[in-house]
Amino acid sequence: MPANRPSRACRRDRPAREPRLPALRAVGAAAAAACIGIGAAFAGPQAEPPALAKERGALEARELARRGAAVLAQVEYVAVPAGEFPMGCSAGDSECGEDEKPAHRVAITKGFEIARHEVTQAVWQAVMGANPSTMKGPDRPVEQVSWNDVQEFLAALNGRRDGYHYRLPTEAEWEYAARAGSTGAFHGSLDAIAWYGINSGGQTHPVGQKQPNAWGLHDMHGNVWEWCQDWYQDDYYRTLGQPPAVDPRGPASGQQRVLRGGSWYKFLWFLRVSSRFGFRPSGRFPHVGFRCVRQKS
Repeated sequence: MPANRPSRACRRDRPAREPRLPALRAVGAAAAAACIGIGAAFAGPQAEPPALAKERGALEARELARRGAAVLAQVEYVAVPAGEFPMGCSAGDSECGEDEKPAHRVAITKGFEIARHEVTQAVWQAVMGANPSTMKGPDRPVEQVSWNDVQEFLAALNGRRDGYHYRLPTEAEWEYAARAGSTGAFHGSLDAIAWYGINSGGQTHPVGQKQPNAWGLHDMHGNVWEWCQDWYQDDYYRTLGQPPAVDPRGPASGQQRVLRGGSWYKFLWFLRVSSRFGFRPSGRFPHVGFRCVRQKS
């Protein structure tokens, strides 16, 4: 064997041939990609391009508006004609408070439309985008809304410009609509027409389950108290002068706003059609809601 020729064993101990350059490049590229992926994961999701975010927001707003319009289209209103009625303490009612006296005639000179039901949580959600109620249910009356909150709701509703002006009823309009031509403290058997302290189970109920009055209005007694537009004044009836009082709007100022109708947790005395109550306009309670009046713009 030539002296300068290595043995087979020596040849087996040589280092392996260096890998080719393209293979090295492939490995490097894979490693770089992995590093980029890890970096992206730590960086979090990529920010949405402003144009795309704006387009998505507009689509969501249109969808919310569409759904809201569909809900509002289902709200029923009842046309109430102009007329006169006896307001205040009902004939034969021995439970009247001093703020319900004296009974007096009132003239409502302009007809109006009043909602058949109290404003529901679904309707409030459609207009305001949130539901403040304690006892949740889309068909239950909205509650935990102050008189001031209701004014914001009405402003938003009027902002839709659907040809009507929405507002709260005056106290006189409320009682006129609640009586619907009746002269007693209730327009029927209380258990048949109202959710109140004895039959409510300590909660609100979906609107429209009890019998309506002669004009087709539900829950004018019970379920939730209803805000009226007027300031409350306990001796207001004694300031009206010679009857009939024409379209009375309540005192010019005050500290409390009128509540009418009683609620799910109150008993008979508060549910009488002439019963009056007042509270600060910023107050929110799980037994207070409202219904709307509307007139052509």
